[in-house]
Amino acid sequence: MNMPLDPLVSEFATQEEADEYNLWFQTKVRAALTRADDPATSRHASDEVMRRTDRLIEATAAQHAQRRLA
Repeated sequence: MNMPLDPLVSEFATQEEADEYNLWFQTKVRAALTRADDPATSRHASDEVMRRTDRLIEATAAQHAQRRLA
């Protein structure tokens, strides 16, 4: 049955849409957990990720500053 859902209670128009989204979401989560549990998955320390992110932000800001001056 494809009954409409109350928009104040659900972001989906019908129960069928909600069920399809739930199945899609569960599939994505299972795949992510499988990858996370795989010993072959590369790991990165949060400090290293933050250093890389900071360098990227600084480089992007410098590029934008150069464009503003040009």
